[in-house]
Amino acid sequence: MLRLEEVAKPTPGDDDVLIQIHAVSINGSDWEGLIGKPLYARFGGILKPRHPILGSDIAGRVEATGKNVTDFKPGDAVFGELPGYRGGFAEYACTDGKTLAPKPIGLTFEEAAALPQGGAIAWRGICETGRVQPGQSVLINGAGGSAGCFALQLAKLRGAEVTGVDNADKLDFMRALGADHVVDHAREDFTRQGKRYDLILDLIARRPVFACQRALKPHGTYFFVGGSVAVLFQVLLLGAGIRKATGKRVRLLAVPQSRENLPPIAALCQDGKLVPAIDRRYALRDVPDALRQVGERRARGKVVITVIEGGAR
Repeated sequence: MLRLEEVAKPTPGDDDVLIQIHAVSINGSDWEGLIGKPLYARFGGILKPRHPILGSDIAGRVEATGKNVTDFKPGDAVFGELPGYRGGFAEYACTDGKTLAPKPIGLTFEEAAALPQGGAIAWRGICETGRVQPGQSVLINGAGGSAGCFALQLAKLRGAEVTGVDNADKLDFMRALGADHVVDHAREDFTRQGKRYDLILDLIARRPVFACQRALKPHGTYFFVGGSVAVLFQVLLLGAGIRKATGKRVRLLAVPQSRENLPPIAALCQDGKLVPAIDRRYALRDVPDALRQVGERRARGKVVITVIEGGAR
């Protein structure tokens, strides 16, 4: 259960930055942390979330800094993830600032808040680790969601032929983002269509690893980002053997919280090459409804909480 409640305003320590939050976006990890599923979501608390305030992807202004902070000063507009994926559904948050970056000029606070986690996953999976090349074929399972909408756009920017897989009501949305092919996951199984891909980025993994690796081209790559614990264990236990037997890479895509992934994503947004696709905006009091929309996989792209109205750039 979530409820709106008055709590004490955070006080920054010597190494902290106090942020007045203007906007915060919702990720699938926020929903998982709330309900405790999949099982690995309980690392943040066995019986309930260890920290009662959820939310991680914020944009706002620095209100105060500790005496040891040199990266930011009061008044700076910033965005990024909060460590531990907590504390963002609030008016203020304290952090050490190591996962924050200057807000991109020309983007609203809502647009900036939409970028951090989803953008970082997409950048790592498509560009940095995936190294997608022009002419390659890429499949993104969950392409209509928080990270998928960025991954789809990045793959197209890299010159790939992109297949997006998601719910039926997101097919037009994926086409609008540039998908060459779209698949309704409820009606078609992409592992049985006979098509092979250079890269599969699986954001909501449900299908067995052996089925997914059959959908890879020789020397292709499958990245597990999120999904069932059963598939995660298959990736960890069988990935090395699959690579040895077939030459195909089946692995977990690790995306640590860091500010390093933020500048390239921000630059693409500033240049108009990448769009923070925001489906709907909610007020802070409506966080439960917003989380439910994401948890039920109804969101097309990002869902954003507007804490301070105005959306100044």
